Amino acid sequence: MPRPNARHGRGAPENRTPTRFGLAAREADGDWLDVRDELDGDVPPLRTTVTIEKPKTIIALNNSPDIGFDRSINAYRGCEHGCIYCFARPTHAFHDLSPGLDFESKLFAKPDAAALLRKELGSPSYTPRPIAMGTNTDPYQPIEGRYRITRSCIEVLLETKHPLTITTKSDRVLRDLDLLVPMAEQRLVSVALSVTSLTPEVSRTLEPRAPSARKRLAAVKTLSEAGVPAWVSIAPVIPAVTDHELEHIVEAAAEAGAKGCFYLPVRLPFEVAPLFRAWLDEHYPDRAEKVMGIIQSMRGGRDNDPNWFSRMRGSGPWAELLKTRFQIAVKKNGLNQERMKLRTDLFEPPQGPQLRLF
Repeated sequence: MPRPNARHGRGAPENRTPTRFGLAAREADGDWLDVRDELDGDVPPLRTTVTIEKPKTIIALNNSPDIGFDRSINAYRGCEHGCIYCFARPTHAFHDLSPGLDFESKLFAKPDAAALLRKELGSPSYTPRPIAMGTNTDPYQPIEGRYRITRSCIEVLLETKHPLTITTKSDRVLRDLDLLVPMAEQRLVSVALSVTSLTPEVSRTLEPRAPSARKRLAAVKTLSEAGVPAWVSIAPVIPAVTDHELEHIVEAAAEAGAKGCFYLPVRLPFEVAPLFRAWLDEHYPDRAEKVMGIIQSMRGGRDNDPNWFSRMRGSGPWAELLKTRFQIAVKKNGLNQERMKLRTDLFEPPQGPQLRLF
């Protein structure tokens, strides 16, 4: 059933109270303007707020065997893009906040990130390997324009000649082209633009505050022409909603000059699954059961498969069909012909108060 309180321009149709960690329900903030609007019978606009976070470290390490990086930087928690499928949504429950609307409206920023990064890279025990940005929340979401935390981190990585990978849904990445080009000249960076749908009507509900696919593909073209290796991430592919666009996105990526593409079937961990179901009921009630049925057929009969490797690929006939279609499209468009390896041998630890002699 349609939800009368669904916020226009937001991804999640609702704000579920987090219960997984046994935390108490949060109280309303008591903003009298919101109360006034509610009394008037209107759904109040949802204001985006940003809380400053002061972490002790900024490089997050992982030992997951099915992903291609072992370290990442997340300049922000939460993401205003509002992508309903975002597998990072459950992390807001750690803060006793809802993975629903709170995730896309109650954001956290880490303005000390560059200073922490400089300190960590300067550790005598540090060994360089590519750092990934954009693996949790988008490094170029709208608040980056104000805080410029992602840019400040890239400045440190350029200075120290440290390899970097970026995944984003935003053409705002072009604002840092002056940093990315010299890094690319030394084989220190690659950028992936995520494109889930070429249909504006779909994107407006699927990822309501992210730039359009047209802008993202234009960013791929600009990056490629500037010499920055650019890829297109078709992630996630949602069966019976976006899967029919798979070949078209691959073709569009090739036309934009991308070096290659990769794709991921939709994942629905923890609180993402009920939010996604609510989104389907709101926007695709005619096919909600079909979509979830196909997803479950790729996830061993469940909404989500958390197991290594299969969580990224899916299993069963539908997953195999997606794989075959993708491989044919990539071959037809001449993509994925080279495997790029970023350099780590150029790394120079940041200079401390005392300059290096050599």
